[in-house]
Amino acid sequence: MITQAPRGVQDWYGEEMRKRAYVEKLARETARAYHMEEIITPIFEHTELFQRGVGSDTDVVQKEMYTFLDKGDRSITLKPEGTAGVMRAYLEHAMYGQPAPTKLFYVTPAFRYEKPQKGRLRQHHQFGVEMVGSASPLAELEVISFVTELLGKFGLKDVKLHINSIGCKNCRRAYNDALLSYLKKYESDLCPTCRERMEKNPLRVLDCKVDTCKKIVADAPRTIDYLDDDCRSHFEELQSLLTDLAIPYEIDTGIVRGLDYYTKTVFEFVNSDGFTLCGGGRYDGLIHEIEEKQDIPSVGFGMGIERILYFMDNEGVAFPAAEPVELYVGILGKEARARAYQIVSSLRKQGHIVETDYMDRSVKAQMKYANKLGARKTLIIGSQELEENKAKLKDMETGEQTEVALDHIAEEL
Repeated sequence: MITQAPRGVQDWYGEEMRKRAYVEKLARETARAYHMEEIITPIFEHTELFQRGVGSDTDVVQKEMYTFLDKGDRSITLKPEGTAGVMRAYLEHAMYGQPAPTKLFYVTPAFRYEKPQKGRLRQHHQFGVEMVGSASPLAELEVISFVTELLGKFGLKDVKLHINSIGCKNCRRAYNDALLSYLKKYESDLCPTCRERMEKNPLRVLDCKVDTCKKIVADAPRTIDYLDDDCRSHFEELQSLLTDLAIPYEIDTGIVRGLDYYTKTVFEFVNSDGFTLCGGGRYDGLIHEIEEKQDIPSVGFGMGIERILYFMDNEGVAFPAAEPVELYVGILGKEARARAYQIVSSLRKQGHIVETDYMDRSVKAQMKYANKLGARKTLIIGSQELEENKAKLKDMETGEQTEVALDHIAEEL
């Protein structure tokens, strides 16, 4: 049906659009305070970028991407997330030549072919931050502080920071050996996907959502027990910084990122039911994965706007009401149209929200319409008002009427 949108997408209008605009406004205002610049990257990229930047063996790349051949037989993919495109732009435009760190934020549509559910659509929208160039735990503190502040502005109270460290390539070798040895004991009980994963990248088995696999990995070796001195010191300093800034956190060794370019800190903001509202971490190897000549540390996060709105509704967060119409200018007779619209236009240019009649309604119908709009005040302009250059301004709540000169309506508003 051409009058029905495809499954897994949403039209934004009315109250839902106002809610989304409010969330994006708070996100942009917070980014401004953190001296972050907005970036917009294309809605599609070369498929290879996501194979490298997301991971060729991830479910996102293997099962969920919208990929097609363009008219030049090039493989193109609608972006499934925001980070890879930002990193490509960082490299393409040589942003590494600017003073570090580079702090960028984005609001972007993203596309994933997965089962639609509340708070997760096939076309959804992400807000994210990428901080490129700093290897210091202060970088993690920056983005975690940002998310903490932003979730507070959203009015979300049922949320807590969970952190973990997955180490670096050096300590990952010893950990992978220990994890593989553990998983081998339960190989026959793992799902087919995990039996394949354990040989390629055993860390990815820890991400499995199958119940039997989740039970098996519950007692698996922990990454934090295999950290080298540098990674352990980094993680301990981050914890100290979070404590000093009074940001509550919980060490959650179940948080992992099963891709080689993720290093050290990974984090999620989780509610009491175990649902993740936002996730992020350090990925010092990502830029190298995209462009082998470059090796630049990075940290960031992403949050789904639909998911945030879902949890705000769940917690009963109050959104600001729509801005009311300050004045409805009624029109009585064709001869009054030009002067009425002149007044409407002048008031709008001064920043007032003003409406008028475009449907040739009767005065009675116009007043009913003004009521539906929730207009605070109304006035009617007809031949008599034009002749006298004044009209009666009515307060729709009290019914009080005040006579005003047509040239001085703004002063009364």
